[in-house]
Amino acid sequence: MKITPVYNWIKNNLSNSCLLCLAAPDEAQSNICHACLADLPWQQACCARCALPLPHASTRCGRCLATPPAFCHAVVPLLYRFPLDALIPAFKYRRHNRYGLLLARLLADHLQQHLAEPEALIPELLVPVPMHPKRQAQRGYNQAFELTRDLAGALHLPCRAGLLLRARQTAAQEGLDAAARRRNLRGAFTCPHPAQLEGLHLALIDDVMTTGATLDEASRTLLAAGAASVQVWCVARTP
Repeated sequence: MKITPVYNWIKNNLSNSCLLCLAAPDEAQSNICHACLADLPWQQACCARCALPLPHASTRCGRCLATPPAFCHAVVPLLYRFPLDALIPAFKYRRHNRYGLLLARLLADHLQQHLAEPEALIPELLVPVPMHPKRQAQRGYNQAFELTRDLAGALHLPCRAGLLLRARQTAAQEGLDAAARRRNLRGAFTCPHPAQLEGLHLALIDDVMTTGATLDEASRTLLAAGAASVQVWCVARTP
């Protein structure tokens, strides 16, 4: 069997189906049905500063009370559990763009509600967490930038890549504990054009928040370059 006919059948017959169960969507232009949307591992209670899942809602977790992160708060609507632990790697490492569009939509929908709150701080610029050029060349793209671009369009906010760069190629964070992650990331970022960040309120975008070490170090770099504040937006949070 030729691959092209199979590909065309999948494209034409499954492109409008729910990405998780392949059922017909509940509304036009939707890539997830209402049942699957409701079954996603939504955050229920978390630290208001770093979005760490907690038994009950709290203004600060113990870690944030002891060592507050540089960012002012994190907005992370989902937990890194099934099916997010399959969707995100497929988007991140295998460039399944339809999964990326779904992830961006889930985050954007949550952020629209968050930013509508009276006390919400609306960022003036969205900044993706950068990859080192060598790693990005190997992978072919930066999933954080892809998310940022989709979020910018959905929320009608500007985004800029190149204002925050990886100054050095760090070892992979997977498998490292929190202290080792922080050591690994010291001096990892740089801002080549600090004048373009002066006085701006920023949102730093990434796919998954684990210990928060990467986002903390990146936020410190942005603040040192002159940003007024940095908040963090991610799709999913690990426990």
